[in-house]
Amino acid sequence: MIKEIIVVEGKDDTTAIKRAVDAETIETGGSAINKDILKRIKLAQQRRGVIVLTDPDHAGERIRKIIAAQVPGCKHAFITQEEATSKGDIGVENASVETIRKALTNVRTDYESVESDIRWDDLIAAGLIVHPQAASRRMAAGQSLGIGYCNGKQFYNRCRMFRITREEFAAACRQLDEEKG
Repeated sequence: MIKEIIVVEGKDDTTAIKRAVDAETIETGGSAINKDILKRIKLAQQRRGVIVLTDPDHAGERIRKIIAAQVPGCKHAFITQEEATSKGDIGVENASVETIRKALTNVRTDYESVESDIRWDDLIAAGLIVHPQAASRRMAAGQSLGIGYCNGKQFYNRCRMFRITREEFAAACRQLDEEKG
């Protein structure tokens, strides 16, 4: 059984999680996350810890940001849009058992006011911003680092928030270049 409580968006997500692992969930009820749900998440974080696993879309990212701002120190698990899409629908409920297990194995913890070795210039040099294929490169690097897909600024912030080391960043960039070549 997973010790932490997994925060998901809805009932179908809970069903998918329970197919993959023995865990308990808190459902946000979609992007309209309210104060009562946030109180439950705060209590869960204090008592057992929390893993946030939301849909890889705009609404899921919004929920993730709200929780991270209100409940510091949460762990975050990410799945890609490809892994979460079925018949045009994007959601955790569409992810395979293996994908969910992999995401929960590669959780990252957020930290407040973090110093990081990763600099904005590193993202430029790696072709993750200001590059013709920056979006696809960020998607692949985000998947490799376990921080999900996001725009350049968010990618930079996630590298800092999840304390991505220079070595981890370099390894993800090498993998990008090897797959390209």
